[in-house]
Amino acid sequence: MTDAPTPSAPSEPTRPVRTFLVVVDQSEEMRAALRFACKRARNTGGQVALLHVIEPAEFQHFATIGKIMSEEARAESEELLQRLAAEVNRCSEHVPILYVREGKPDEDLIKLVDEEPSISILVLAAGTGPDGPGPLVSGLSGKLGKALRIPVTVVPGELTDDQIDVLA
Repeated sequence: MTDAPTPSAPSEPTRPVRTFLVVVDQSEEMRAALRFACKRARNTGGQVALLHVIEPAEFQHFATIGKIMSEEARAESEELLQRLAAEVNRCSEHVPILYVREGKPDEDLIKLVDEEPSISILVLAAGTGPDGPGPLVSGLSGKLGKALRIPVTVVPGELTDDQIDVLA
């Protein structure tokens, strides 16, 4: 007599990991977006991705100088991302995904979101200075907003860490 196979319990469907994308720059308000993304990722079992876009050097009179400037910008970008990656790891308890692109921030952001289906939420911070909310946040009402396939969270740049922690 052979034993009939026992039916196994249906496996629970695995949910895709939520990836919170932060566009990295040198602005003070970017820190608010970064902290918010880290806390949301930690609280929801998600992960953080960092995008830094290197804008092409305007001085390209001599090819050699342009190449050196591009290499220096790339090295600075990678150093910045590594520093922030350590911070993300401490805050979210996960190693972030890092992206470096060269071009225009809004165009490269759209391309990355289109190429990476795992990216599920874009987190930006609104600028706190007299120049307004920043070019990406301003662009949400135009071409950028129409082109994105994911929700966007805009974090007020003047929030304190404690306020962000409560919200996230």
